[in-house]
Amino acid sequence: MIIGLHDAERDHMAGKTFPNLALMKISAFHEAQGDSVEWWNALFNSQYGAVYSSKVFDFTPENWYLPPDAIKGGTGYGLYAELPPEIDTLFPDYSIYPECDYAIGYITRGCPNKCRWCVVPDKEGGIRPYSDWRGIVRQDTKRLVLMDNNILACEYGINQLAELAGTDYRVDLNQGMDARLVNERVADIIARVNWLRYIRFSCDQIPQIEAIERAAALLAERGVRPSRLFVYLLVTADLENADYRVQRLKNLQVSIYAQAERNGARGIIPNAAQNEFVHRYIYGRSYKKETWPDYCKRRNLNFNERGKIRK
Repeated sequence: MIIGLHDAERDHMAGKTFPNLALMKISAFHEAQGDSVEWWNALFNSQYGAVYSSKVFDFTPENWYLPPDAIKGGTGYGLYAELPPEIDTLFPDYSIYPECDYAIGYITRGCPNKCRWCVVPDKEGGIRPYSDWRGIVRQDTKRLVLMDNNILACEYGINQLAELAGTDYRVDLNQGMDARLVNERVADIIARVNWLRYIRFSCDQIPQIEAIERAAALLAERGVRPSRLFVYLLVTADLENADYRVQRLKNLQVSIYAQAERNGARGIIPNAAQNEFVHRYIYGRSYKKETWPDYCKRRNLNFNERGKIRK
């Protein structure tokens, strides 16, 4: 049987290279059954015994040429579609993404927090152990990318990081850690991990700033420079709030990655002011030399209460 795989993000986003873990596990499952697996092509719909489409983001458009019986999964299609255990526990088939030279996976799943903007608690539930790092790493690379949403909220996750700190694996935790959970012990572990790139934290609310400042100080005591820190900054419609966090974080000399709040299921779409804040004020590095009000004044930008530009 011929199996067709469809990566909705790769189909839509030019240059998208990050692999889809679910599709790699589905490929591994069908290869083990003796099936032939290939990337889906609409011209050959009649030849496929099954087509799987995975969509991570709800704003990624659907491909209307997918067959009606395509098996769809991923947060972009809905919160509650999960891989069956016999597939989810398999080691991924990295051959379908030959450009991927690292291992990816989760040590923990879920999150104990109930942040309004996050789908993880609804989709995955509370924090829990998921897998051992030894079952995620590849034999052909020492690079490991973890996608855990809140690894420090679970003692199991902290212990796994401690174990990784004693190896020669280079690790990237591509979600922001919760700085409020960084104490002396956790700082010791974080400082000993051989990080592939940055050490990432999240700053979605003002109360998190002091925690990031404290974590940065603890890590500095252990030889970790602030330039190694990377902060995800959630940008809601309250730009005064966002800019306050930016100005505080700027003093730490950390890298800032702004993300405008978006939740299609709840009708939350970034407005013009949020897009300007993220794409030009932050990514254009204007925040390094001025505040958001000063930026708007200099650019002669005037937004109404809904974040639209006043003519």
